[in-house]
Amino acid sequence: MARPRKRAKAGYMISAVAELYKLHPQTLRLYERVGLLKPSRSQGNTRLYTDQDLERLEVILTLTRELGVNLAGIEIILNMRDKMSEMQHQMEAFIGFVRGELAKGFSAEDRRAMRNAIVRAIPPKAIHIEK
Repeated sequence: MARPRKRAKAGYMISAVAELYKLHPQTLRLYERVGLLKPSRSQGNTRLYTDQDLERLEVILTLTRELGVNLAGIEIILNMRDKMSEMQHQMEAFIGFVRGELAKGFSAEDRRAMRNAIVRAIPPKAIHIEK
C-alpha cells in the first residue's frame, strides 16, 4: 500500500483515508462499526485516523484484498495479533527481570545459607540470553 512519506500527528480525516486507500468512506465506517478500527474523534466529532489506525487498516486490507479473509476472520486474526504483541511485551519484561536478577548474583548471605543447607546445591551458572 502506498502511503505518504510524512504524516500529520493529529490524524487524517475519513475522506483523506478513503482516497488514499481507494476505499469508500462507508467501508471505513463499517470497519469501525464492527470494531476493526477505532479512530479517535475531534471536538466536532470528526473521525481522525492516526498512523497506528492506518497500519491496522493496511493489515485489514491485505487480509481482505490479497487473502480473501472475511470480517469475522479478520477480527479473530487482529485479536490474536494484539494478544501475541502483549505476550511479547510480557516476555521482554520477564527476560529483563531475569537478566537483572542474574546480574545481581548471589550475596554473601545466600552463599552462607547454601553452605549450611541440608542438601547442598551448586549455585547455577549464569546463562547468557541473546535477544
